[in-house]
Amino acid sequence: MVAIPESGSGEWARHWQYAELPDLDLLRARYVRHTFPRHSHEGYVFGTITRGVEDVGLPGGTVHAGPGDVVMINPEVPHTARAGVPEGWVYATLYPSARVINDIAADTTSLRGTVGFTETSVVDPYAARLIGEVHRAAEEGNALAADTVLRVMVVRLLSRHGSVLALREPRSAGARDAARARAVLEGRLAQPPTLDALAAELGTNPFALLRAFKKQYGMPPHAWLTDARVRAARRMLDAGTAPAEAAAEVGFTDQPHLNRHFTRIVGVPPGAYQRERARTYKTGRDLPT
Repeated sequence: MVAIPESGSGEWARHWQYAELPDLDLLRARYVRHTFPRHSHEGYVFGTITRGVEDVGLPGGTVHAGPGDVVMINPEVPHTARAGVPEGWVYATLYPSARVINDIAADTTSLRGTVGFTETSVVDPYAARLIGEVHRAAEEGNALAADTVLRVMVVRLLSRHGSVLALREPRSAGARDAARARAVLEGRLAQPPTLDALAAELGTNPFALLRAFKKQYGMPPHAWLTDARVRAARRMLDAGTAPAEAAAEVGFTDQPHLNRHFTRIVGVPPGAYQRERARTYKTGRDLPT
């Protein structure tokens, strides 16, 4: 486990990947003062609280998740997280890729296309226990159990709360401008334009672009850019790039700048994140902590 130095005492976290299930990230943590800023994930999120309360801020409102609850977040849905009680929260979270979930859906349900979940938080102690069992099996190096339990958990949640996600086509002029702005920012992570320059390049008004971008992606362009930079840095760290080099490549001022935003969004510092990756890939299986 890794202590979170810039947060309250008693906080710890482990964000890792089990080599036998490469399309799945795992996080176990206790947070008290740590808060996750608005961000999103390329894949899915399944989390369960084992102690305390987590407040998850979603587009539809705040979810207060406690023991026995399962939080399900679809890809690219912006959200925040913070403690819902003074003692914080302890939780186990699974981050499977979109391919994993959609393959399971194709094998076990009639859902086709990109699937999603109609509820963001449900009371399901059995599914919550299965999330913990995936963690335990992975930590023990039991690939058969980890893969099996993961599939059982996903099928259970799909059968009860699964649906096909509607494609969000940018039909309005504002939505199209927001999509074009996102493409520009993706191509210029290290040297993005100002809001005024971006709007001028797209032939629109800065405030109109700001409103359209927030409506389309759930956060303003500068927050989206920080999230995108952290995602890019994660991919570079996965490939073995040093944190300082990754920071410069994606547009952070320096490594401390990367450290701050990476820790806030991912939940662990980039160095600890990369060490877990290196250990997983070196051994071919993870070891219990």
